[in-house]
Amino acid sequence: MDQRVSFITLVVTDLEATRKFYVDGLGWEPEVHVAGEVMMFRVAEKVVLSLWAEAGFTAEVGHAPTRGGVPPVTLSHNLATRQGVDTVLEQAAAAGARDIGEAFEREWGGYSGYFADPDGFRWEVAYNPQEIGQSVLP
Repeated sequence: MDQRVSFITLVVTDLEATRKFYVDGLGWEPEVHVAGEVMMFRVAEKVVLSLWAEAGFTAEVGHAPTRGGVPPVTLSHNLATRQGVDTVLEQAAAAGARDIGEAFEREWGGYSGYFADPDGFRWEVAYNPQEIGQSVLP
């Protein structure tokens, strides 16, 4: 198996609320949008973020997702500057993000903060000056 990820799929409870957050609030443009079912965003040349309505997930996978608490996964949006981090956190707040954590200097040498989307998925917004952090910038 190749060492790669093609799709990252998050199961959402209300696809319309999710659309409002990502499209209307953050200004993202979906590549695929099937109302009430799924919305997909190209987030890298060969990586798609898929936001899948819970009913479709349950029908295909055979089990309802476990809900409650903080989902045990984070997504990261890396930026070239500390100011970029602050700007994106402000955009997320304006879009209606929940649980916004103020950015600060991290012990690993970077600067980051977090916000939650409508389903509680945590996004890290980060400036990472290390080689691995710089390698993911556009």
